[in-house]
Amino acid sequence: MAPGEKLDPLPDTFILQPPVFHPVVPYVTTIFGGLRAGKMVMLQGEVPLDARRFQVDFQCGCSLHPRPDIAIHFNPRFHTTKPHVICNTLHNERWQAEARWPRLALQRGASFFILFLFGNEEMKVSVNGQHFLHYRYRLPLSRVDTLGIFGDILVKAVGFLNINVIVVRGLVLPEPKDFTLSLLDEAAHVLVTLRASFTDRTLAWVSSWGRKKLISAPFLFYPQRFFEVLLLCQEGGLKLALNGQGLGATSLSQQALERLRELRVSGGVQLYCVHY
Repeated sequence: MAPGEKLDPLPDTFILQPPVFHPVVPYVTTIFGGLRAGKMVMLQGEVPLDARRFQVDFQCGCSLHPRPDIAIHFNPRFHTTKPHVICNTLHNERWQAEARWPRLALQRGASFFILFLFGNEEMKVSVNGQHFLHYRYRLPLSRVDTLGIFGDILVKAVGFLNINVIVVRGLVLPEPKDFTLSLLDEAAHVLVTLRASFTDRTLAWVSSWGRKKLISAPFLFYPQRFFEVLLLCQEGGLKLALNGQGLGATSLSQQALERLRELRVSGGVQLYCVHY
């Protein structure tokens, strides 16, 4: 790098935010890079048996006084005769008109997986893999930089990612030998495999014809520890991140990317969440 030469800032798509496991509620955190169309927030947890209500707020800041604007307020309520979900927006410390969904896809005592998907004009929410609601923005999405979770909820994991990302979360077993993550096409042919060896503590890409390419990075898998693997699908190949740390990329043709149909995971891990 020449003297005086400036480094270009990384685009938002390269800003990786590590997952958070079992945070204490109330939980407030900054959203790295803010929200934008094409981003997703994943929430995995359980509703207590005596839950009355909880809320997930996508906020414009985190001040206490004055209260920050809340672009999106997602509020399941269990204590009424007809459990329901409220979505709303707080602007200048005043709530706007409520949007109500009478069918509640969450149950007391049950685990859940909620996915918040942010589009150009609205947010879509799915619960346990099923579309649940959509909510049009009343404040610019670009203002949102904070996530707040409050109320009666047991949170197991919170994650932030882009639409074109493959996510694998889990727990490494006490005495693992290896861990493999393979991507297959419609004919069940393996296109590429990510292999972690606990014996020699190496991470490598293995091509469809068996060629092995070591990844020169710290080995970030540990027995009895949680992990998150992200594979960002983009033109020319896949970018890899482990526990929020970028670990480079591997080449894969656009034709191969378009043929991806199946994800296969094996080895010494217990899976908690897979999304692709």
